[in-house]
Amino acid sequence: MCGIAGIVGSRAVSENAVRAMTDIQAHRGPDDSGLWRALDGRAVLGHRRLSIIDVSEGGHQPMELGGCVITYNGEIYNYLEIRERLKSEGVAFQSDSDTEVLLAAYKKWGEKCLTELNGMFAFAIYDPERRVLFCARDRFGEKPFLFHAADDWFAFTSEFKALFSLEGVETSHDNLRLLSFLQHPTRGLDDGMETIFDDILQLPPAHCLTVDLDQLTFHVRRYWDVSPNPDFARMSQQDAEAHFRDLLTNSVSLRMRSDVSLGSCLSGGLDSSSIVCIARSLLGDDAPYDTFTGRFPGSDADESPWAEKVTNWTRTRSHTVDPDGDDFVDEIGPFMWHNELPVASTSQYAQWCVFRLANEQRTIVLLDGQGGDELLGGYEQYFSKYLQSRQKDAGPAELETEIQEIRNRYPLALLSPAQERRSSLPWPLRSLAARLTGKGSDFSFGLNPDTARKMLSVFQDTVSDPSAFHPLSAALYEEALHTNLPVLLRYGDRNSMAHSREVRLPFCDHRIAEFTLSLGAQTLMGNIETKRLLRGALAGILPDEIRTRWSKQGFLPPQARWLEGRLGVITREIIESPDFRQSETWCAPWWRKVWKRFEDGETHLANLLWRPFIDQMWRTHFLLPVSQAEKYPIFEAES
Repeated sequence: MCGIAGIVGSRAVSENAVRAMTDIQAHRGPDDSGLWRALDGRAVLGHRRLSIIDVSEGGHQPMELGGCVITYNGEIYNYLEIRERLKSEGVAFQSDSDTEVLLAAYKKWGEKCLTELNGMFAFAIYDPERRVLFCARDRFGEKPFLFHAADDWFAFTSEFKALFSLEGVETSHDNLRLLSFLQHPTRGLDDGMETIFDDILQLPPAHCLTVDLDQLTFHVRRYWDVSPNPDFARMSQQDAEAHFRDLLTNSVSLRMRSDVSLGSCLSGGLDSSSIVCIARSLLGDDAPYDTFTGRFPGSDADESPWAEKVTNWTRTRSHTVDPDGDDFVDEIGPFMWHNELPVASTSQYAQWCVFRLANEQRTIVLLDGQGGDELLGGYEQYFSKYLQSRQKDAGPAELETEIQEIRNRYPLALLSPAQERRSSLPWPLRSLAARLTGKGSDFSFGLNPDTARKMLSVFQDTVSDPSAFHPLSAALYEEALHTNLPVLLRYGDRNSMAHSREVRLPFCDHRIAEFTLSLGAQTLMGNIETKRLLRGALAGILPDEIRTRWSKQGFLPPQARWLEGRLGVITREIIESPDFRQSETWCAPWWRKVWKRFEDGETHLANLLWRPFIDQMWRTHFLLPVSQAEKYPIFEAES
């Protein structure tokens, strides 16, 4: 993993501007740095390197090959296979780095090289022969690619703060987009080309971008998507589980390629436990392997006993950390500075602590289980979509039996009749009742009514052709490729890079997505099982007490308990402040009632109270500092 930056312009670009962009991302690449300048001065590329594959000077970036120059962030996991193909076609290599393989693949196959890559990546290639800057982002969006396009220059980088060091890039932002994220933290900030900032765009996952070096115009296109494969859909449960086991095992194996220390994040849940168990089976019994776990002693949210069962089963070296609310308050400044955008809950700070622990133990590369829930049906709420999918091939009596069995095993999976009636009421009526009574827990109730109505109009479905999928797969497609998972990937990138760690995600393999999204609903969630495919595939590999554990805890600290300490003091100060009371955004009286209800024992409101807190922390610890940062001119001064 690394930090990338670059500017192409209509005249000589300032090296100082690009150097400022890479310097502010030094945490992303503490091992090496580099700048490259085109002969005509109209392009400068920069790089900060975290050395993972070929840690020698041979992997230095920006890297030049046959006139083309690349700056690249990420890993191409199948680089050895691609390298052998290229060698068989006469290509010679000077290093053992995946960077050189990527650049050689582009030289040989052009933009079609993207279809050959299995990895996480964001890169830009300066191609003087085609007179383009060719840029691309991996299929899931694990690695960020942010850019600003002006009439006479184009700049790109890995982090917002780097672009804000440039003259002409301002911090004005879309407050409705921010509020839509606070309403639904899976939407608003990561699902499209627009970002929260008016002057910054992002290259969407599975897209590439071409800049015309002469006209300084750009074109974006999608290079990958998922369509259901009927051959997969026809597989029996047994065959599907065997095929999935092979896919996941190969994905883990590819992501274990590293020339530096390797370990795993381990929450104790099904996904991360699966990765650890597969890694152990690949390594053999005696190879050392480290796991990193966040604990919450004395809380129902503490999954460390389950994680301990896995470490005992796999004989790994376990390292633990106990994230604490007071420590979070002490670290809120650097936490927000590195995350750059608001986060959904305190679980992102817990993730921060796990990556910091890995840094302290000098483990550089970490495997993690992110993506399993969205691609395999890991959330209980997916059962409503499962039942919709089953309506085509199940009779009323069979469906009614399944509904009852779902309610027995997963009591919160389906809305009760009373909940359905409440949710069907018009929003203006529900909002008015909430403001008059001080009840309710919908974030929109705490907004000025006009602001809330505008915010609620932001949402749009992003599945272009939902009819291609049955309802369950359509929901998984949406959450894996457009809403929930992209947000979680941003958290993982920022929190790992803040501590100069690389996180790799075996479930985020395009082959797995193409397979699981093609399967029938019963294969995915039949037998009243979330992640049925994974549970069946890992029989004999994963401890049965983990494999048959039906409840999903989630990696969430005891937020309500944290609000009883300094975190709560700050939150109450925010909602009682004059600025909050006078704001055109907030309905301050309702928030004061929410706080009183929380104090009276409605601890479920802790997540709601997080929203105004994180909004203010973002403004204080990220937006204000970048607004005041030094700005660098894009072009060299004319003599």
